[in-house]
Amino acid sequence: MVVSEAAWCGFRKTKGDTIMKTTKLNNNKPVLYLRLGLIYANIWERRIQDNIFYAVTFERRYRDKAGNWQSTESYNAEDLLILAKLADQAHTKIMELNAG
Repeated sequence: MVVSEAAWCGFRKTKGDTIMKTTKLNNNKPVLYLRLGLIYANIWERRIQDNIFYAVTFERRYRDKAGNWQSTESYNAEDLLILAKLADQAHTKIMELNAG
């Protein structure tokens, strides 16, 4: 599904690529990240001409069998409430960024 640049609340996904993948290729860092436990919300800024748009990616951190930190975009049932709270907080931060 393709969403326009003026997508609801600044969340944007392009066909086939998420903003996170695009910004990683450009070596950009999130403008802000939020964390609850091991789940993170990363807020990315995208500038197109004179407009600024924001996207959010979510990830859950965990340790693999070797003890190394990994991340995933897959969530268990117990993660969903935390994910919803982070989405709400990300929405609030994006509204603040857009306002000021």
